[in-house]
Amino acid sequence: MKKLVLFCFMLVLSGNFYAQETTKTTKAKSETAAKKKKAAADKEVADAKKETAKAKKATADQASADAKKEAAKAKKAADKATDASAKAKSEATNAKKAAKEESTKADVKKTEAKTDAKARAVKKDATATKKTAAKTLKETNEKAPKVADKVTGEYNGKKVYTGPRGGKYYINANGNKTYIQD
Repeated sequence: MKKLVLFCFMLVLSGNFYAQETTKTTKAKSETAAKKKKAAADKEVADAKKETAKAKKATADQASADAKKEAAKAKKAADKATDASAKAKSEATNAKKAAKEESTKADVKKTEAKTDAKARAVKKDATATKKTAAKTLKETNEKAPKVADKVTGEYNGKKVYTGPRGGKYYINANGNKTYIQD
C-alpha cells in the first residue's frame, strides 16, 4: 500500500505540474504571438521603407534620365551652332582669299601700268637724251679743236683729254673745255 499511496501522490503532483505548465504555455504563446505581431509590423515597416527607397530611386533615375536627355539636346544644339560657326568661318576665309586674290590682281595691274608708264617715260627720256646728246656733240665738235686729242682717263664721270701741249681737260655741260690742274 505504501506503493499505491506513493503512486497516487505522484499522480497528483504530476497533474499540478502540468497545470502550471499550461499557464506558462499560454503566457509563452501570447508572448510568441506578440513577438510575431511585432515582427510582422517590423517587416511591414521595413517593406514600406524599401518601397519608399525604390520610389525615391525610381524618381532619381527618371530625373537623371531626363537630365541626360536635356544634356543630349543641348549638345546637339551646341554642335549645330559649332557647325554653323565653322561654316561661317570657312566662308569668311574663302571671301578673304578671294578678296586677297582680287587685290593681288589689282596690284599686279597697277604695277604693270606703272611699269608701262615708267617704260614710256624712259623711252621719252632716252629720246630726249639722244637729242640732247646729239646737240651736245655738235656743239662740242664745233667748239673743240680740230686736232684730235687723246683720251687719257676720267674725271667726275667725264672723259679727260690731253691736248697737243700736254694740258688735261674735259668738256663741261656747256660744251666748253675745263682744264684740270695736276
